[in-house]
Formats: sequence, structure tokens, C-alpha cells
Amino acid sequence: MVRVSILVTCVMSLMFVVLTDHAQGLGVNWGAMASHPLDPSNVVKMLKDNGIKRVKLFDAEPATMKALSGSGISVIVGIPNEKLASISSAYKHAQEWVKENITKYDHNGGVDISYVAVGNEPFLTSYNGSFLKTTFPALQNIQKALDEAGSRQKIKAIVPFNADVYESASGKPSDGQFRKDIKSEMLKILGLLKSNKSPFFVNIYPFLSLQQSSDFPKEFAFFDGTSKPVQDNNYQYTNVFDANHDTLIWSLKKVGYQDLVIVIGEAGWPTDGDKNANKILAKKFYDGLLKKLTKADGTPLRKGYLEVYLFGLTDEDKKSIAPGDFERHWGILGYDGKPKFPMDLTGKGNNNMLKAVQGVQYMDKQWCVLNGDVRNETLLKNELSYACSQTDCTSLGSGRSCDLDLPGKVSYAFNSFFQSRDQDVRTCNFDGKGTITKNDPSKGTCVFNIQIYSAAVRHQVTYALSIFAGLVLMTSLH
Repeated sequence: MVRVSILVTCVMSLMFVVLTDHAQGLGVNWGAMASHPLDPSNVVKMLKDNGIKRVKLFDAEPATMKALSGSGISVIVGIPNEKLASISSAYKHAQEWVKENITKYDHNGGVDISYVAVGNEPFLTSYNGSFLKTTFPALQNIQKALDEAGSRQKIKAIVPFNADVYESASGKPSDGQFRKDIKSEMLKILGLLKSNKSPFFVNIYPFLSLQQSSDFPKEFAFFDGTSKPVQDNNYQYTNVFDANHDTLIWSLKKVGYQDLVIVIGEAGWPTDGDKNANKILAKKFYDGLLKKLTKADGTPLRKGYLEVYLFGLTDEDKKSIAPGDFERHWGILGYDGKPKFPMDLTGKGNNNMLKAVQGVQYMDKQWCVLNGDVRNETLLKNELSYACSQTDCTSLGSGRSCDLDLPGKVSYAFNSFFQSRDQDVRTCNFDGKGTITKNDPSKGTCVFNIQIYSAAVRHQVTYALSIFAGLVLMTSLH
């Protein structure tokens, strides 16, 4: 019995090491802008299976919060930007939000809530100041409501900022400073963060640096070093992640808040929708980032531990593509919860695939494609334009996963439309130009997806079947 007990203890200890031997400070962003969302309970199980202990949400959707209850996962709950005006205008609105979305879950066996993210990148330049005057009062009201609700300073209110809130005219970190148009509001927020001992959350995207400038040196977006490092006084920068992070430190230092803890709220690399968005480069970025986190060597200006939330968990086909088609392809998992490429969360460079989301149910193995009899190029272009205006075609194009000829593009668009409408046969007509096939039309890197049953649909079907079974039973009894 003693030997068995020792063996069990050793096995349990080994399992603990396997599940926790991850890069320090690692978390993941879990978005909700998918047309067919995965079952939250299955997603939470996947997070635990992969040893992921931190998650950042963009709202407080009840089914997700319920699934996270009792999981032991540390959770950041988000407040969407569109709610900032209401919460900033009246304290009672903040109290109501906290009661409904925090207090309800903040108990033993509930959700381990660490932060409330007030807005998401509210000072983004493309918003043209829409949330400039509502962010600070909303932050103030939420923190006050959290304190009064009895969170005992455990739950802190923060604001996730985009890295465009600061800038450097020379490109060197030491010239960093906050944008003049937001500086006064930023100082108010910094003061509140400091008084509550809350961190500064910033989203850093080396991909965007590369995507937005044709002159940007590609190797500077990754962590493998560069032949042309940036020299800034006594510090040398070999990647844009470190340079961006330390530009923030200088910006904070110049206004007297250099001691604030910095958390990277989002960092990731998309896998489609742009010539630089693919699985190979995404793996290269994550391999370098995870290795860096494992070493815990920080950045030139701030050595040590970094807390980073990967962006994102799954692809989201309902995200706005205003910034670019790549916006729908940030997931380290696909729409169906399957890993896209090997990712070693220990940062040791092992080619391991993450464990997939279990319990995913696919619709029938059938696809909608172009009828082979259609040859008119003008008609094909019109059909392509129509279908893509109604569905997701962001994988189509040169340098993307689906670099197809015109008929191939039309078939892809037809299938995307058909699958997004839950394979309704009426949506594969296209005035007789579409046809349903049982033969997979996928070609090379271009995958023609089969839709999954979303969590909502599955629950509706289960409920309908239970009602039907009840009616049948009642009929049989009479």
C-alpha cells in the first residue's frame, strides 16, 4: 500500500508538472464574434486540458461565465465600448452592471475574476475620440462599484489600450510619449490606476507593424534577431515587441508613472487574409514569444516576468474587416476548435499540437459548388461579388490560403454562403448556378469548410427533442 501510495503521488506530481510547466504569465483572449460559437463548457475543458490558467473576455456572456465557474481559471471580464456612455453618465448604471456581471459570479466555487476591462482600445485613433470623454468616468464608476460590492480590492478595473496611444517621432523608445490629443484623459486614468495599484494593459501587434508599412524590416517582427538592430543610447533592440514595450515605459516615465506594472493584453499573429498572415509565420512568432516568456528575461528596460494574453483563441467570422481581412483569422484554433499548427506552451520548442475542443459536431459532409456548365465570366464575377457580400471570403486572394481561379473562387464563395446558412439547400441555388456535392472540393491549402452546430443550435435541438418526447409520452398515457 505504501508503494502504491508513493507511485500515485509521483504520478500526480508529474501530471501537475506537465500541466503547469508553461511559459510564465501566459493567458489567452476568448472572443465571441463567431456565427457558430463553440459550447463554452467544452472550451473551458480545452483550456484546462492545455494548462491555460488565464483568460480575457470582451463581455460577460452568461453561458461563458457559467462555464468558467469553479474552473480555477483567472478571468478578465470585459465591458464593450458601446456601454461606456451609460456607465459613465450615472453611478447607478455601474452598480447595476457590477451586480449583474460580477457579484453574481464572485463567490466560493464561482468565477475567479481578476480584472474588469473597461472598454477595449477606446482611444484608438480610428475611433476619432468617440470614447475619449467617457472612458475615465466609466473606469472610476466601475472601480467604485467593485469596491462597494465587497471585492476588497481583489478585482481591479483596468483599460486595455492599443499601442497607438503613444508614439515616437524617431522610432526609438526613448523618444516615446503619449499622443497629445489624449494626454489629459490619459493622465486621469494613470492616476486612478496607480491609486488602485492596477496595471497598465496594452495590446502590442508586431504583425500590424509589418502589415502597415512596406518598409518595415520583416525580421524585426520576430524574435530571432536582426542584422540591423535599433540602438537607443545604451540599449539595443532586435525586435519590435521589445521596442514597442519600452516606448511605453518611456512614455509613462515622462509623466511620472514609470512604476506601473505593464500587462500585454493582446499579442498574436493571424493565419490568413494577408500576404504575411499564414500558419508558418504565426508559428514562428509564437515560438519566439513563448520562448521569451519562458526565459522571463523581459525587455531591455524592464527585465523579468511578463504577463501576456495571446490573441486569440479561435477564428471569428463576424469580426469587422475594416482594418483588414486578417481580422477574422487571429485564432490559434480554427472555427471548429482544432489547433492550426504546433504550439509548445512550455516555450521549449517542442512540436506539440494543442489539445482540441472536444464534443464538436459537424453538419453533413456536403458542399455547395459552382455548376460546371457555367462559363460566362461576367456572370461568374457577379455571383462571386454577391456571395462574398453576404458571407466570409477573406481567405480568397493572392498570397492567401485560397489562391484560386475564378470558378474556384465562386465555388468557395458559394460554399461559404451555404455553410453559414446551416446547409439549407435553398441557399445553394444561385439561379441554378450552384449544386450540392458530396466530394470535398478542397484544394491544397484551401479548405472548403463544413459548418459546425453552434452551442445555441444544439441546445435548441436538445430542448425541442425533449419537448417532443414529452408530448409523445403524454399521448401514449392517454
